[in-house]
Formats: sequence, C-alpha cells, structure tokens
Amino acid sequence: MKTLKFALVGLAAGLVMAAQPSTAANVKVTPLGLKDGEFCKFDRAMIFEDPNGTRILYDAGRTVAGADDPRLGKIDVLLVSHMHGDHVGDRHQPKPGAGTCGKPDISVKAVPNINTVNIALAKKATIVTGSEMRRFFGNKLKANGGEFNKSQLARFGSSWKFGGVMITTVPAVHSNGVNPAFIGGDLGKMLKAAGLAGYAGPPTGYVLEFTNGLVIYLSGDTGITAEQDSVVRGHYGAKLAVINIGDVFTTGPMQAAFVMNKLAQPESVIVSHANEVATEGGKLKAGTKTEKFMKATKAPVHLPLSGRTMEFDSGGKCVGGC
Repeated sequence: MKTLKFALVGLAAGLVMAAQPSTAANVKVTPLGLKDGEFCKFDRAMIFEDPNGTRILYDAGRTVAGADDPRLGKIDVLLVSHMHGDHVGDRHQPKPGAGTCGKPDISVKAVPNINTVNIALAKKATIVTGSEMRRFFGNKLKANGGEFNKSQLARFGSSWKFGGVMITTVPAVHSNGVNPAFIGGDLGKMLKAAGLAGYAGPPTGYVLEFTNGLVIYLSGDTGITAEQDSVVRGHYGAKLAVINIGDVFTTGPMQAAFVMNKLAQPESVIVSHANEVATEGGKLKAGTKTEKFMKATKAPVHLPLSGRTMEFDSGGKCVGGC
C-alpha cells in the first residue's frame, strides 16, 4: 500500500508539472529601452531569444549603449528594418539609463560606423537586412576588420535560416535614405551639399518563425499595407506582432489598431515606436498615443518595458512577464 501511495503521488506530481507551461519552449522578448522598467521616447530595440538560445537583436537604434551595453549578452543576429538613425543608431546612450525618459542622453556619436555595425563587430554577429542594404553593411564590416559575408540578405518572398530561426522580409511603406554622415568622404559631402541621401532600396518588415512554432511579425516603420493581410496573416499566420504607432512618420495609434484588428489579426501585440513618454513608474500614462492604441486594439497589447522579459508560447500568448 505504501508503494502504491508513493506511485500515485509521483503520478499526480508528474501530471501537475506537465500541465504547467514549459519555459524552455517559449520565446523570450526583452526590450532594451532608455530607462529600466519604462517605455520611452526613442525605444525601438528588442532582443528575441529562441528556446534553443539563438538571440536576435531588432533595430538596435539609440537606446542600446554601444557594443559594451551589459544588457546585450550574446547576440547572434542583428535585424535592420531601415537606415534611419533612430533604428540603426547614429548616436546612442553613454550607458543604460542616461538622461531621462523624455530627455535622453544620446550624446555618443556612432557615425560613420553606426551602432548596429559596432555591435555586430564586437559580438561577431550577422546583420540580416532586406532590399539593397546588405552591401552597405558588408562594406562597413569589412572596412573595420570584419567579414563582408557577416552581412546577409533576405529578399522579399525568400527565407534565411539562422540557428533554427526562419527569417523573411515583408514590405513596409516608408522611406529608406542613407544619411550622408554614414557614407563619409567626398561622396558623403556631395550628397549632404545637394540635400540628398544614399539609396538603400525599400524598407522592410520581418516575419520570424521560431523553433517552438511561434511566428512573429515585426512591422518596422510602415503605413498600412495590403500584405499585412495577404502575407503576414494569410500566408505566414503570425501570432504575435510588434507594431509601430508613432504617427506622422509611421502608422498612428488608430491606423495601427486597424492593422491589428482587420489585417494582421495576431493573438497578441507588443506596441513599439510610440515617440512619447508612454509610462511613468512602469504604468501607462493617461492621454498617450499608447493608451489610445491599446484601447482600440482587440488583441491583448503588451508594453515593452525596458529590461522586462516577456515569454510567449507557440500560439502567441504571453505566459510570463507581461
């Protein structure tokens, strides 16, 4: 009887453990913003970690404090949606948390290499881009002692696999000029004098498929596109979306809510690129664009509080940290 009792207890414990979500099977998302525990003006950067340990940094921008930022850890891939300074990192914080949420200290100039290149060199990571951006980053890496082929291209409609994570690019409607300061030399001076930017092809969004089956849509800077329905939802079936809501330069809160509700239709959403001080003490501020978007969106919307890791299962449901 005693043996049977222990067996039943062991079986019950095993069933309880099986019913719990396995953190090893979840995708981890960690925003790297300006201020720990807040969602601030320039926040774009996020790390996506596959259950197998592959780590992807999306749009390093100005909030990652260079290659020595202690929050980075191991980085395998850097994704770049487009060439604007607030996404590739024309400048950045001297250390995490410098300045305030509304008035950040981004005094460290990263040109002409830019923050993304410096991080890739230090981490020996691969930069993945769409359109014509590959050669720009490849040349930057090579000029600084790195390898040209550490810059890889994922064209529209094709896929590129790294560390078990499938990466593909999808259209974004935005501009994608290369700041003459990134180019340097006589050509950079000529472009600046003419008021022109270098050509880097169209901007991109991304669809990532992780080894647990979770599919994530990263919008990049974009307006409303038909592909958010036909490709992101219809073909890839994205269950989690990271959507930019900043307005003026990208979808505003109501346009972004339309994309989520009617086009992409994910199970969960992470808001991004709000261009405002959206939180105070980690709590959503009333009257913000972020609040407007969250109220208008049907799916659960999660705030990208800097340094706070969220976990998502294969169906796009947040199962930890949200």
